[in-house]
Amino acid sequence: MIEARHFVEAARERGFEWYAGVPCSYLTPFINYVLQDPSLHYVSMANEGDAVALIAGVALGGAPGGGGRVGHGRGIAMMQNSGLGNAVSPLTSLTWTFRLPQLLIVTWRGQPGVPDEPQHALMGPITPTMLDTMEIRWELFPTQPQDIGPALDRAIAHMDATGKPYALVMQKGSVTSYPLEPGADAIRTRVSRAAAVIEPRRLNPSERSSRQEALREVVARTSPASMAVLASTGFCGRELYAVDDRPNQLYMVGSMGCVVPLALGLALARPDLQVLALDGDGAALMRLGAFATVGAYGPPNLRHLLLDNGAHDSTGGQATVSPNVSFAEVAAGCGYASSLDTDDIGQIRQWLEMPPADGTRFARLVTRPGSPADLPRPSITPVDVKTRLMQHFASSTGAI
Repeated sequence: MIEARHFVEAARERGFEWYAGVPCSYLTPFINYVLQDPSLHYVSMANEGDAVALIAGVALGGAPGGGGRVGHGRGIAMMQNSGLGNAVSPLTSLTWTFRLPQLLIVTWRGQPGVPDEPQHALMGPITPTMLDTMEIRWELFPTQPQDIGPALDRAIAHMDATGKPYALVMQKGSVTSYPLEPGADAIRTRVSRAAAVIEPRRLNPSERSSRQEALREVVARTSPASMAVLASTGFCGRELYAVDDRPNQLYMVGSMGCVVPLALGLALARPDLQVLALDGDGAALMRLGAFATVGAYGPPNLRHLLLDNGAHDSTGGQATVSPNVSFAEVAAGCGYASSLDTDDIGQIRQWLEMPPADGTRFARLVTRPGSPADLPRPSITPVDVKTRLMQHFASSTGAI
């Protein structure tokens, strides 16, 4: 058995400063220790998949070679093994596809031979197989202080060589308890909540702007030198690529709904950059919990623009339930610094040019459905997109 400080301090020496996850009783000592060290960062997530995406964003803010200090880009996603189910999508189609490595600490509830609750009876025995199937190399979490450094070094060597995650599977009783001082885990709250600005619909549906027209405004009003633009999966990323392929842009593939926690991780790790998350209604509905995380932790250098056409365009135009959702009120209720809902692209032009607020700004633009015929797919690979963006911002000192 080890103490939390043994692991956390050894990890800090190797550049791990960011932690994100969903609590498990096995993880409590780590979370409590990190929360009480102001030089470390713990982000409490709504689900485990969001934690993986956020730490992927931290990795995106690091040095292109994988070990540098440009963005302090090493992070740890922590979860109970039951949370692997929530994390499968970003682990298989975000971290693997873009080669954004991270260390995983996965607790082994329901380990064969160890009595546990009935909900862990299946996940426990299949946890190693799940990790193997996802091509995630793993080993048991170290339980002796002298074994911590070598385990971390093996993890780093693997992550740097492959760009893939590495998992430490934690058994019951691996870490001694660590108390949490009252108030140490306080989440930022605003003295007064920003009210959502809901503009009346001014246009007939057929007269509204298209998503591509909105993306042209984004390209025209964002600086490649100081703003990273991350586009959601599906036609959003493909249309942004078709408008203009720039080195400050990332086109998400797969991991639907993860663009917001990915952008949040990048914005937190790189406060010198502005970050714009381009979201879609279907993607946002899939991970609404990310709104709460951004409301709690979202920095002023992050903006969240949701382009809502009421349809899953890239799969045939099936309707989403977004007409029944006031995304702007959700954002305001979750603690965003400001929140706008409009179908007027002119207001989005103004929104893009506004100065930073005291937290993350949100806007929803209602657009018409549809996409250009023969829309191209990016000819640049996801790994090259990622590497290009990291190299582009490696020495950036762009003002927020």
